[in-house]
Amino acid sequence: MADSSQPVPPAPADVEATQATSGGQKIDPWNVSGEVGEDGKVKAIDYHKLTNEFGTSLIDDKLLERWEKVTGHKPHRFMRRQIVFSHRDLSLILDRYEKNEPFYLYTGRGPSSDSMHVGHTQVFDFVKWLQDVLDVPLIIMLTDDEKFLFSEKRTVEEVIGYSKTNAMDIIAIGFDPKKTFIFSDFEYVGGAFYRNIVRFSKRVTYNTAKAIFGFDGSSNIGKIHFASIQGATAFATSFPHIFGADEKRVAGIPCLIPCAIDQDPYFRLTRDAAYGLRYAKPSLIHMRFLDALQGPGSKMSASDANSAIFLSDTPKQIKTKINKYAFSGGQETLEEHRELGGNPDVDVAYQYLQFMMDDDEELARLNREYRSGELLTGEMKNVCIEHLQKYVTGFQERRAKVNEDVVNEFMATRPLEWAGNPNVPRADLVVPVKAEGGESKEGGEVGDGKLSKNAQKKLLKEQKLAQQKAEKEAAKAATHASS
Repeated sequence: MADSSQPVPPAPADVEATQATSGGQKIDPWNVSGEVGEDGKVKAIDYHKLTNEFGTSLIDDKLLERWEKVTGHKPHRFMRRQIVFSHRDLSLILDRYEKNEPFYLYTGRGPSSDSMHVGHTQVFDFVKWLQDVLDVPLIIMLTDDEKFLFSEKRTVEEVIGYSKTNAMDIIAIGFDPKKTFIFSDFEYVGGAFYRNIVRFSKRVTYNTAKAIFGFDGSSNIGKIHFASIQGATAFATSFPHIFGADEKRVAGIPCLIPCAIDQDPYFRLTRDAAYGLRYAKPSLIHMRFLDALQGPGSKMSASDANSAIFLSDTPKQIKTKINKYAFSGGQETLEEHRELGGNPDVDVAYQYLQFMMDDDEELARLNREYRSGELLTGEMKNVCIEHLQKYVTGFQERRAKVNEDVVNEFMATRPLEWAGNPNVPRADLVVPVKAEGGESKEGGEVGDGKLSKNAQKKLLKEQKLAQQKAEKEAAKAATHASS
């Protein structure tokens, strides 16, 4: 049990009392900036240096080959292009997928504005692909409490409003409601989730939080405590309505967290706490940032309209922003560009195409012709504008179909449905616990795990059906193997 009174042996330290500030670049959950060179210009973020500082592992060709072999799917373009570049224990997730043992996806969003920008949606696009490929549950956390605690101006009512509109944006990515649970911290915290928050917070000292996150005497206690809320979402026992109320069994179910690299400090701490609580450690995969329009060494900001392409922008606004603000890797004059060529490594239009364009060969051609000087900056920007306009317009069409009823469906506290690896029978029988009084329509707190006789009968029936389904799949697999 997680509340064991026995002494817990020391964990191999995932937690490091450092922030990624060496070499001049600063990467933490609230700041992202590249090193400033001698010429006063901000350099691109050195992601290889970050892997060393954070102690993560690069996603190499060998791991990509295993991904394709185990899942049967070609790695996503983000993985092929090292946009998703780093991980913690991704191999363990692949081990579980091979055996069809349960795990889940966990990601989140800090709602800070009415409209998200394309920098926000890249990780959600990738997570949707993971959900489609792996067929596993997805939990999306809206940290409206965090945005209140870390802002001097925002009100509770304001960030709750952002949670609703951001939930609509996230749903418009195209997630499957049958296997996706979205929740707001202000609405969901309680029950099993709160128990894990308290367990987590008891294991973290102020000195540890100060060393990892840079807090000082002026930091409010809510900031210091928030890591336990974000971390508790990485524990399957926080969601008995999805995984069941048997904590001893559910504690071994891990999650895979796709996130930007700046969130890693939270989960280094979470992994350390998980060891002490005898929970499965979360695995992580890290993404690069989508550069701000102003160039490398930065990321898009919801508070700066000219730094980002927003999902509410019109085609005309997108064209104007790219042409006017997108940093160019081209030369000063046409003659110099034809002679010396451009640098796609710092060219914002090309960098955006790395995220948006799925065709590897076409992207390679643009890279080659830009470096040779054959392709001009304006031509590269035109290609980028076309892809961005198509992306944002498609999103807006889907977003128009998301209403309050759809949001309530995704945020209802309810069991989820998933199958996992289609080639292997399910190795588990997850018995979810419904919220007391039936399914909540607004993601409220779950019950205490005690079931009525009718609920017990219903769950036993569901369990029996699941067992019969697993036996049929096993028999089918055996027949297929012998033929």
